[in-house]
Amino acid sequence: MFDVGFFELLMVGLVALLVIGPERLPMVARKAGMWAGRARRFVNSVKRDIDREIQAEEYKRLLDEQNLKNPVHEIIEDTRQEFAEIKAQTRSAVSAAQGDETGTAAKEPEK
Repeated sequence: MFDVGFFELLMVGLVALLVIGPERLPMVARKAGMWAGRARRFVNSVKRDIDREIQAEEYKRLLDEQNLKNPVHEIIEDTRQEFAEIKAQTRSAVSAAQGDETGTAAKEPEK
């Protein structure tokens, strides 16, 4: 971000020592470090919030794409139709089995 080298920091330190004085320089440096830490934490929290928003938007976009490709109501309707077909096949098999039992039971006493 900023290209600050050792000599630039040394110059800032010397100017601060001359302007502020040796008595108050440690206290000012501590306050400056505290404010720099707060600024860094604030920037990091903003970055995390932005990343979360971007991920949420991406997830929302993916869900929308999936819903466009194969909507849930179509899947449910297909499943209902398949169950209706299975039900019809089962009923016909049961009625055929019952018909066979009735026909066999009726034929046995005739022997």
